[in-house]
Amino acid sequence: MIRVLVADDEPMIRAGVRAVLSTDPQLEVVAEAADGHEAVELVRRHRPEVAVLDIRMPRASGIEAAAHIRAAAPGTGVVMLTTFGEDDYILQALAGGASGFLVKSGPPEELVAGVRAVAQGAAYLSPKVAARVVAHLAATGAGTAAGRRAAARERVAALTGRERDVLSYLGAGLSNAQIARRLHVVEGTVKAHVSSILARLGVDNRAAAAVVAHEAGMSAPPAPAGP
Repeated sequence: MIRVLVADDEPMIRAGVRAVLSTDPQLEVVAEAADGHEAVELVRRHRPEVAVLDIRMPRASGIEAAAHIRAAAPGTGVVMLTTFGEDDYILQALAGGASGFLVKSGPPEELVAGVRAVAQGAAYLSPKVAARVVAHLAATGAGTAAGRRAAARERVAALTGRERDVLSYLGAGLSNAQIARRLHVVEGTVKAHVSSILARLGVDNRAAAAVVAHEAGMSAPPAPAGP
């Protein structure tokens, strides 16, 4: 079972998230919090595999809660729930080590997929969030969209061919184990590639690397045909 904490200051949103997650028999909501401070305390108590946090909450925001959770319970992955107009917050959460980013208006199956991916150690950016982050970076003095795309492609070109394959799968939200199966290598090899990719791209975490992959227009190669 994948144990999940849900934090949102709106009871109806919490109930909706719980209902969506309950459709997957492998997911279990073990606690609910109404603010960021309570979320941190409940994570310390229950040690869930994933914490699903609203970005804007009273007492402590989702971004502040994520930082405390990463320090107090590094085994708990963080998924941020966002609404349109919160792009600055998304970038802050990205820098703070959140692993998943989903929009509240997205399809329910995306929430399930995101929680499962983060529980497996992957980064997960919903397509809408990825597109918004890339557009926001281009619109805030970080260069034109074309310029950022060219810069991202130049950074990706410095990777080895195998590292580019790993990055494309990483950008698609696959875990190390899933990437290893796609590439027919052991998981430790993928972990080494991911560490090298983060260093070469100059980013701190998988989610930030996934943003570079999206900026560069990378898509995951199709799964290889069976024997």
